[in-house]
Amino acid sequence: MTITQGVPGASETITAEVLSWPGMTATTGSRGEWSFRLGRREIGHLHGDRVMHGAYGKTQWRELHAAGRIDFHPVFPGREGPAQRAIDTGDDVRDVIALLRLSYDGHQARAAERAAA
Repeated sequence: MTITQGVPGASETITAEVLSWPGMTATTGSRGEWSFRLGRREIGHLHGDRVMHGAYGKTQWRELHAAGRIDFHPVFPGREGPAQRAIDTGDDVRDVIALLRLSYDGHQARAAERAAA
């Protein structure tokens, strides 16, 4: 995926949706990224209106990559897990929200498993 100029207002749209989920917060990270957090865990972050970075388990990463929904994270080229999603269209904005929701749901499920153990 090539990074372009992004979709004006994408970060605001994404932030409004993500912050509507129970337990979510957002803050500026150490590198200027807009980080979405569930407790102390980051579920993903935005670089302006242009790109989302996140991380997924290897099996899920392979499925998302095969479907063309994510690409390799530029800091970790060739490594499965860290991911990048360009934001070029309104459809990308909606899919970034869906990808962040996948991460959120996964973190919630793992927290529930830890609490039950």
